Order: sequence, then C-alpha cells, then structure tokens
Amino acid sequence: MAITTGRMTMAALLSLSEIPDFTNNLSLTPTQATIQNATNLIAKWDPTQKFTSIFHQNQPQAQEFIACVEELRTAMHFLIAHRPYSHLLAEANNLIKLAMLRLEKEFFYILSANRDCLTPQSVSSGSSRLSPRSLSFSNSEEDDNKDADSLLLDRAMTDLKMIAETMIACGYSKECGNIYRVTRKSIVDEEVYRLGIRTYNPSQIMRLDHKSLQRYVDKWIFAAKIAVKSIFRGEKVLCDRVFAVSDTMNQTCIAHTTMEAGMNLLRFPEVVAKTKASPEKIVLLINLFETISDLWPEIESIFSYETLSPMKSQALASIQKLTESTQAILAEFVSSIQKNASKTPPAGGGIHPLTYKVMDYVALLADRAGTLSDIISGDDSAAQSPFPESYFDSASPTPNSGVASRIAWIILVLLCKLDKKAEIYKDIGLSYLFLANNLQFVVDRAAATSLRLLLGEEWLSNQEKKVKLYAGSYESVAWAKVMAALPAVAEAESSPAAACKEHFRRFKTAFQAACKKQSAWSVPDPKLRDEIKMSIARKVVPAYRRFYESCYVAIENEEWNLEVLVRFSPDNLGNYLSDLFHAAVEISEDSSPASPLSSSHYKLKLARCL
Repeated sequence: MAITTGRMTMAALLSLSEIPDFTNNLSLTPTQATIQNATNLIAKWDPTQKFTSIFHQNQPQAQEFIACVEELRTAMHFLIAHRPYSHLLAEANNLIKLAMLRLEKEFFYILSANRDCLTPQSVSSGSSRLSPRSLSFSNSEEDDNKDADSLLLDRAMTDLKMIAETMIACGYSKECGNIYRVTRKSIVDEEVYRLGIRTYNPSQIMRLDHKSLQRYVDKWIFAAKIAVKSIFRGEKVLCDRVFAVSDTMNQTCIAHTTMEAGMNLLRFPEVVAKTKASPEKIVLLINLFETISDLWPEIESIFSYETLSPMKSQALASIQKLTESTQAILAEFVSSIQKNASKTPPAGGGIHPLTYKVMDYVALLADRAGTLSDIISGDDSAAQSPFPESYFDSASPTPNSGVASRIAWIILVLLCKLDKKAEIYKDIGLSYLFLANNLQFVVDRAAATSLRLLLGEEWLSNQEKKVKLYAGSYESVAWAKVMAALPAVAEAESSPAAACKEHFRRFKTAFQAACKKQSAWSVPDPKLRDEIKMSIARKVVPAYRRFYESCYVAIENEEWNLEVLVRFSPDNLGNYLSDLFHAAVEISEDSSPASPLSSSHYKLKLARCL
C-alpha cells in the first residue's frame, strides 16, 4: 500500500494549520468555502491518528467525505485555470494528499475486513443478484429485502468502487491499484492453492506412474472447473465493478491477480501431454481435452482483455498438445497391433490376449466418441479412409464419423493380425475355429458397449456373417474325414457286407479321432458353441443314420464281435457331439453292441475339463 511519507504528512498538516480562519469572514468565495469545509472534515478524520473506518462506522459521513473530495478537486481545477499562483491552490493540494491518504487506508481496510464476503466464489455467485442500483447507495427498503451476506457484498463493492473512482479522478490510480493488486492476489493465490493447484514441475510429473498421474489429473479437473467458473470469474466481476471507470486499471489489476495462478492451472494439461506416451494414458488426455474444451467459453470470456491473452494462448497450447499426443498414441497403438510378435497361440483356439486388449481399448474410445471426434477432426490421416476398396460393399458403407471409421480401422488391423496368428496352428480346422472364436468375441464386445451405436447394426451383421463363414470352414475341414467315411445312400444300399464293415471301421476311427481332438478345443461363446455343435450334428447324424440303417442289417448276422465293429448308434452319436469343446470324451473299449432298437448298451465316460 502506497502511504505518504511522514515528512510529507507533517508538511501537509503544518500547511493545513496555516490556512486562514474564515469563520469570521462573511464574504467567503465559493472556493474559500470549499477549502474551509474540506479542512474541517479532513481534520475530523485525520489519517495520521488512530484509524477508525468512516465507511464502517458512519456511512452518511463517508458519502459526505467523498463529496467533499470531489468539490475540493473541482475547486483546484478552478484555481489552476484562473488563479494558478494563489496560495489557496497549495492549500487545496495539501488537503487532497491528506484525503488520499485517508482513502488509501479505507480502501485497504474494506478489502481486508471483508475478506470473507469478497472471496471470488462469493462475488461470482452473488454477481447475478447485483442490480445496477446496488452499485450506488441503496435505500433502506431495498437493503432490508436482501440477506445479510448479499448486503455485505453489495456494500463492500459499492464502497470500493466509490473510493477507486475518487482516487483515480484525483490522480492516485497507482496507489489505489497497488493496494488492490497486492491484497487481492494473495486471496486468489490462497483460494487456488486450497484447490491443490501448484507450480507443476514437468520433470516431477514425467516420473509419476499411471495411477499417480491419474490422481493428479482427477484433482486438476475438479480444481479447474472451480477455479475458472468461480475464482477467476469472481475476480473479473469484482475488477469490472470496482474499476468500471478505468479500463486500464481494470485490465492491469485482473492480470496481476490472476495471471500467475491461471498460467499454473492451464499449463498442467500441456505438461501431462508431454509425458511418455502409453496406450492407457489416452483416457487421461481425452479427459483433460474435454475439460479445457468445456471451459473454453468461460476462459475466452474471463480472459478477454489483451493483458490476459497469455492465459488464452496457454489454454490453446494445451489443447493443441493434447490433440497431438492423443493422435500419436492412436497411431502408435495401431502400430503395436501390427508389430505384436506373440508366437504362442491360445490353447484350443480360444480368445487371443490381443483381442481382449484391443476390444477393451476401442470400447473405452467409443465411450468418449464425442470428445475423440473433436481431437481427430484435424488429423489429415483421419480424413482419408484407410480401408481397402474391397472391405466395404455397396450394402455396407464405411462408418460416417471420423471416430467410427478410426475404430473400425483398428478392429480391421486386429482381424488381419489374427489371420496371421491363425497360421501358427498346425491344424487348419483349429485355425478356422480360432478365427470364429475371436471374431465372435469382437462382435459380442461391440454389441454390449457403445461400439454398437458407433459402428452400426449393419457393421455388426457383416461381422456375424463372417463368423458363420469361419465356423462353416472349420466344420468342413475338421469333420471332412468323418463325412468321407460314410458312403453315399445308393452305395450303402448296394454295398456287400465286407464294404459295410470297412465303412464302419473307417467311421469309428475318424469319429473317435475327431472327438478326442476337438474335445480339447474351445468355443467360449455359449451361443456359438451350441450353433456349431448343432450344425455338426445336422450334417453327421442324418448321414450316419442313413448308412447305419442300410448296412447294419447286412452285417448283423455275419459279425460275431459286432460291438467292437459298430461302436455308435445314431441315437447316441449326438451325445458325443454335445460334449465337444468343454469335455474330454473317452469312448469305452468294452461298449456294448449298437442296435437300431436300443441304445441303452452304449455307455459314455466323461472326464470334465474344469
């Protein structure tokens, strides 16, 4: 706070004591009367004596004091223009200095004593209740209608505005501004500090693990919303009110009180965006981007002055860096799928870990599709479809939105990688089953998340068709030897007993081998598992039944060890098929002979795979 030095104060008081006594002069000029009135009032509230606030103790006299200073200033202008060498000019100037000293102390006292009601949050929340009339002395009826907090806020802002206007008009804007800036900056800094905003050290942030960084980001998002919408907005409202008479003072003060805290706040997202890229960090970047984007209208409005442009620039720099880092992480994630070098296929053709990872990731992206769309909108690579022309037919156009297209592309890259990994299996049938399982998981995951709305029903339908194609290819390959062991109907009817016996032997061997092998294979999705088993049964059981009914009678009386040759009846064949993919099927060597009249002789031993 700028306080007049002791020497100047004493000189002013000595000069005041030397002012002629006009009390006995009945012919005072208006200028002389003004100086006399000012002398009496300023002496009554001597700023060099023990301080008692006029504005706190005696509002009517505070108003009188302000009016007296304004009259004194007018008198000085008159003397400068008409009697520049009059001793009255010096006397008036000394009185102004003393009055300014008093107003400096009053200004500081109001800011300090009303610290609780002049918090930025209080000003921000109360600004909507402030009417234009509240900025001048309100009548008692209006004051009675306001709650106590609102009344205190209105009174403090009114008094500060009045003092500021008076000091600025008298040429003491520097002193007034210094008091405001020092006092209010400490308040703003303290409020921001309470929210957990610090001067962030980039090297410290870069050393944080993901969980620690997540906590920092969550705390920042919470703090940023309060800081911008309440603290900075409230400070701007207060500055706009108090220094309404001077744009220069307004801009200078708001810049001084909020710049440091604002820059610290808005720099944090850029620091996070510069940390080491990792796929899981994309959610943090999206959340930060969304927060700043949502706050941008407030930031642009609050920091609209030229003196505050560095804060807007910092917010834009953070948005830009978040955008670049997010786009880079997406590109790197796609690259990591393509570079995945795992050589160990899932047992039994199950779901590959890469499939879990990618689908969990794109599901997270789909949940934030709106924000992600804004992020990738400026990505030139996203503007052009990366899909081959053959990928979409006329009935299945590429997803319209940039996000949908990008996610569909990531899934396509995954599926292409799975094609390569399917080649690791030595059994071609298992390769097809692996592809069917993984694509089914992709479909199920997409259908159960936000991906469904993003990619569309047509996309899902096309993938489901491909699952059926993979499953059909698996059946054709894995059960080819079983089906080949069965003769055509006409051939079976005309085959001699020896040929029938050979077909039974071949079928038994092929069926046992297929069941044994595929009992260890996996189909995690229950619906797909049932569909595949039913499809196999529809192909194998009717064909076997026709053969069985044609050939069994031919060998029934010729084969003494019939139960060894004919191991399966059409009725219990489906029992073995029903336990594919989740049980180890053991066919007992001492099974009873099969009969078209009874299947009770066939027993099944199961070793369940847990």
